[in-house]
Amino acid sequence: MAHIPERRSLWRRMKPYITVFDGPLAMILFLLFSAGTLTLSSAGHDFPGRMEGQMRNILLSFIVMWVAANIPPQTLLRLAVPIYSFGVSLLIAVALFGIIKKGARRWLHVGVDIQPSEIMKIATPLMLAWYFQTRAGMLKWQSFAVGALLLAIPFTLIAKQPDLGTALLVGGTGFWVIFLAGLSWKALVALVTLGAASLPVAWSMLHDYQRERVMTLIDPTSDPLGKGFHIIQSVIAIGSGGVSGKGYMKGTQAYLEFIPERTTDFIFSVYSEEFGLVGNLVLLFLYLLLIGRGLMIAANAPNLFTRLLAGAISMMFFMYAFVNMGMVSGILPVVGVPLPFMSYGGTALITLGLGSGILMSIQRHRKLVQT
Repeated sequence: MAHIPERRSLWRRMKPYITVFDGPLAMILFLLFSAGTLTLSSAGHDFPGRMEGQMRNILLSFIVMWVAANIPPQTLLRLAVPIYSFGVSLLIAVALFGIIKKGARRWLHVGVDIQPSEIMKIATPLMLAWYFQTRAGMLKWQSFAVGALLLAIPFTLIAKQPDLGTALLVGGTGFWVIFLAGLSWKALVALVTLGAASLPVAWSMLHDYQRERVMTLIDPTSDPLGKGFHIIQSVIAIGSGGVSGKGYMKGTQAYLEFIPERTTDFIFSVYSEEFGLVGNLVLLFLYLLLIGRGLMIAANAPNLFTRLLAGAISMMFFMYAFVNMGMVSGILPVVGVPLPFMSYGGTALITLGLGSGILMSIQRHRKLVQT
């Protein structure tokens, strides 16, 4: 009995560090991380150090998530402009002094190589949410025009690197902020019409390899051993999994090394072959829970800034999952987007951890306000 007060004292000391995590969101993330680690250990069986590297990435993502969960939304509101300005400055530095890898200028060397475009996945919706918060109650069409300009700056700089996949993710996340801020359906229809009319111009502005990806999507068999190899082998792996899958570590496409980038962008192919349709439905259900929890946090957020930010982060998760599964399944062009919380990688995982931490911060401080 003498030890009970000591245990209670320990709990009181630890409670502030534990309760920053939103229970339902943390459980969903744990299940996704578990599924990803399990699949990566199979997909990366012949990649020495891959699992150790991913464990470090997950730990770093967890730390970033915890730090973000402890930052009050009011602080994020004050930091929105400096973070956005810093991110755009880094993108300009990339355009001027960036390192070229595989024909793209996307990195800066500051002791280590960093990819500033990742910052803008959070910085852009943060900035837009701040902008619309400052104009809450007096939004006019000019406000949405300025919002579109704030979005166009990072989108253009990233697309010129070229990094169309990241540019689309940044553009999509920023668009959701503008849409949720009250963009009218008439304006949305006009934008869609304008976008469709500008497709010939956009096609002419694409790089050769980007056009090849679109043409490969239409007919991957036109170059089965070259540009179409990724898609063909990926679709074969998904189809061969059948209803229940071939079993853990029994996927022939992965073990015979037919699936390129099987630990990163195409890890869904490995997962599908081993766990089949049943496993895919479970994974889709987890992503739906993740997005649904984020949207619930957004719906209950106390002000416009937190509602827009939480909604945009939730839709960022949706776009990551939709684009990755779409390109791996052969219904979207290959654009190099990882599967959230499952693909191997450091920078993208940290971005996702940061977004999750911000959702937890919004939910936590909503509860504090209510109490």
